[in-house]
Amino acid sequence: MLRPTLVIALALLTFTVAHAAKPIRLGLNYPSTGNYKSEGLELRRGAMLAVEQINQGGGVLGRPLELVSLNSAARAEKAQANVERFASQGAAMVFGGANSEEALSAGQRARELGLLYFPTLGYANEITGRDGHRHLFRESNSAWMSARVLGEYLSWHMPNRRYYYISLDDAWGRSMEQALREATKSRDRARHGYSKIAERGARRGDYLAALQKAAASEADVLVIVLLGEDLVQTMRLAQTLDLGKRMQIIVPNLTQSIVEQAGPMVMEHVIGTEAWTWRVPKLVESAAGQAFVDRYIAQHQAYPGSTAASAYGIVQQWAAAAQRAGKLDSAAVIAAMENHRYRLLKDEQYWRDFDHQNVQSIFAVRVRSRSEIMQDRFKQDYFTIIHRMDGEEAAPSLDDWQQERGDQLQLQ
Repeated sequence: MLRPTLVIALALLTFTVAHAAKPIRLGLNYPSTGNYKSEGLELRRGAMLAVEQINQGGGVLGRPLELVSLNSAARAEKAQANVERFASQGAAMVFGGANSEEALSAGQRARELGLLYFPTLGYANEITGRDGHRHLFRESNSAWMSARVLGEYLSWHMPNRRYYYISLDDAWGRSMEQALREATKSRDRARHGYSKIAERGARRGDYLAALQKAAASEADVLVIVLLGEDLVQTMRLAQTLDLGKRMQIIVPNLTQSIVEQAGPMVMEHVIGTEAWTWRVPKLVESAAGQAFVDRYIAQHQAYPGSTAASAYGIVQQWAAAAQRAGKLDSAAVIAAMENHRYRLLKDEQYWRDFDHQNVQSIFAVRVRSRSEIMQDRFKQDYFTIIHRMDGEEAAPSLDDWQQERGDQLQLQ
């Protein structure tokens, strides 16, 4: 029989070895400065919650996770350089970002270095469409998916309307406008006008000129395909012009942080899409989702938005795939993720094998009135869900995807 002192020594040794295991590094590309810094804060908070929870449960393959973060400033070239730094630091995977240009650039560099990349807030169809590859998985919805749920809602409730589009002149802006024109049958640019906003360097006068053209048109619906500070400035100017009283304003990709920055009065009654809101777990009876909401509230005295939820889900899903694969090797993790179905923060989701798009339900939402929002304890209960579309219906089909890909019909 082992002596008590020997038993205690062995237990202490086991504890020491377990806690001395080399951490697994995960690289987070996030904007801590610039137009998307509010979204960046949410990304980091969601990621940290996931890392903390996984480490409390014993880590991944017996090793703790360590989050390594670098500021991308939402710039493609900076995000790409960060991927190289993460690789030199031994990161097992990289995720994050605040726009589609970032996702495309950083994702390609990750592929060259053999790393998996999970973009966040990257909605351009190209990410999992024309430019998709084996080392990239997108958890967030595509422009196509947002357009499908919005198109169905608008065709039912606001048929035969005239549209005006104000769009960012980048990959996401172009693909979002095109997808929504298709979904709402507003393809005729002579009837349904448009203005383009430069990807970089746009000023107040540019936003104002676009809004004045929209005001001079006969449009019933104003679609503003912008994100971050571009969107905040445009919405504030739209309010000064009283456009919300004359037109239904559509912001295809809404986030909680956008409403916070612009203000509830500015965003009142705007319609857009979300893949997740803090009320969804209760709606679909997701215990894990509600636990995430409760932990986030306890830590930050605020509701988590879809940005935080996406970062949390990515870390959890990568960790679960690595655990199933039994190794950190990218090829093994890819195989463990493809076609994997799971329930985490909402109803069932899965990662498609042919394009690595996460297939999940999408919601059309309307921003509540300011008076309703002010009654909430955190004054953050921004969205009313007005329509839901199943992920299989919202996502492009295999045939659609192959049409976009041309000759390259498999991810490389």
